[in-house]
Amino acid sequence: MKVQNNVLTRKIYDTDKIDWNHLQFSPSDLRKLLIPLIIEQLLTSFMGMADTMMVSRIGSAAISAVSLTDSINVLVIQIFEALAAGGTIVCSQYIGHKDLKRSNFAASQLTITVFCLSVALSVICVLWRRPILSLVFGSVEPDVMHNAIVYFLFTGASFPFLALFQAGASFYRAGGNSRFPMIISVLSNLMNIAGNALFIFVFRWGVAGAALSTLLSRIFCAVVIFGFLRLPRQAIVIHRYLVRPDFRMIKRILSIGIPSGIENGMFQFGKLAIQSSVSTLGTISIAANAMTIILENLNGIGGIGIGIGLMTVVGQTIGAGKPDEAKFYIARVTWYAELVILGSCLLVFVLTKPVTALAGMDPTAADMCFQMVVFITVLKPIVWVFSFIPAYGMRAAGDVKFSMIASSLTMWLCRVLLTTLLIRVFHFGPIAVWIGMASDWTCRGIVFTIRFFSGKWLKHYVI
Repeated sequence: MKVQNNVLTRKIYDTDKIDWNHLQFSPSDLRKLLIPLIIEQLLTSFMGMADTMMVSRIGSAAISAVSLTDSINVLVIQIFEALAAGGTIVCSQYIGHKDLKRSNFAASQLTITVFCLSVALSVICVLWRRPILSLVFGSVEPDVMHNAIVYFLFTGASFPFLALFQAGASFYRAGGNSRFPMIISVLSNLMNIAGNALFIFVFRWGVAGAALSTLLSRIFCAVVIFGFLRLPRQAIVIHRYLVRPDFRMIKRILSIGIPSGIENGMFQFGKLAIQSSVSTLGTISIAANAMTIILENLNGIGGIGIGIGLMTVVGQTIGAGKPDEAKFYIARVTWYAELVILGSCLLVFVLTKPVTALAGMDPTAADMCFQMVVFITVLKPIVWVFSFIPAYGMRAAGDVKFSMIASSLTMWLCRVLLTTLLIRVFHFGPIAVWIGMASDWTCRGIVFTIRFFSGKWLKHYVI
C-alpha cells in the first residue's frame, strides 16, 4: 500500500513511524473484512422488511403487536450487540498482540457471560411478559395485547440463542473473518422467511407462526456457529467444556460492553421520546415519518457494517502496539464509508417514489416522505460519517466512556430537545425530526473529529 509522503499526510498519519510494507491489514484484507459486513447488513435489512410485509398480511392487530414487542426486542438485541462488541475489541487486541491463548480465554469468558445474562433475561421476559408489556405500552386493544403476549413468548425464549450467535460472530470478526458469520446470517434469514411462509400461509398459525420461525432461525445460528467454533480452523476456538468464570476478564469485557450498551439504550429511549412528539402530528405525518425512518435506516446500513469491521482493524493494530496504523486505518476507512453512504443515499433517493407507490401510501404522506428523503440525501453524506465511523475505531482502542457521554449528550440536547421544540412549540411537521437528527450528527461529528486529532483516545488500555 503506497501512501503519498507529503507534509499533510505526515501530520495526520505520522507516516515516518509506520513501515508501510508491513501493515497489519493490506487493501485486500480490508476488502475481505468490510464487504461481507456490508452485504450482511444490507441483506438482513431487506429480509427484515420482507418479514414485516409477510406478518402484515395476518392483519392490523398482528402487525401492531409485532411492532410494539419489537421495540422491546430491539433494546435487548442492542444490549447483546454491545457485549459482543466488547468481546470483539478484547479478543482482537489479544490477536493483534499475538496472544491467542488469552484471546481464546477472553472468548470463553464472554460466552459464559452472555449465556448467563441472556438466560436470566429470557426467563424474566417469558414468565412476566404480560406485566412487562402492560407496563411499557399501557392499555392497548385486547387483540393486540393477546398477539403481543404470544409473540413475546417465542422471541423471549430466543434471547440466549441470539446472544450466543452474536458472541460467536464477534469471535470470527475479531480474527478478521466476517464472511462466515455473513453466510450463517443470510441462511438464517432465508430460513426465517421460509418459516414465515410455511407457518403463516400454510399452517395458519398467525403471530405464533412468525415468532416460532424467528426462534428456530436463531437456534440454527447459535448451534452452527458454535459447532464450527470447536474446530481449529480460526484464530479463536471454543472448547466443548468452558473454563470457570474469571471475574477479572469478565470485568474487562463489561468495561467495554456496558458503556456501549448504555449508549445504545439512550438512543432507543431518545427515539421513543421523539416518537411521542411525532404522534401528535396526525396519521398522515406519522405514516410519512415511519416510511422515512425505514428508508434512512436502509441508506445507512452499509456504513454501519464498515464501522463494525473497523473495530476489528483498530483492535488488532492497537493490540500489536501500532497506534499510528490505527489512526491511518480510521481515516482510510472513514473515506470508504463516505463513498458507501453517498452511493446508498443516492440509490435510496431514486427508489423513494417507487417504494411509496408500491406501499400504497396516501399521496400527501408520500410527498412529505419524499421531501424528507431529499433533505437526508443532501445532509447525510456531509455529516453522518464523521459522527459515527471514527467513533467505532476509537471505541476499539478502549475510549468507550467518552463515546457514551458525547453521543448521549448530543442525542438528547440536539436531536430530542430540538425536535420536541420544533414540533410542540413552533409547530413544524415531521421534517423537524430530521432537522434535529442533522444537528445531532453535525455536533457529534465535530466532537469526534476533535477527539480523534487530540490523540486522547489512544491513552486507554484494554489488555
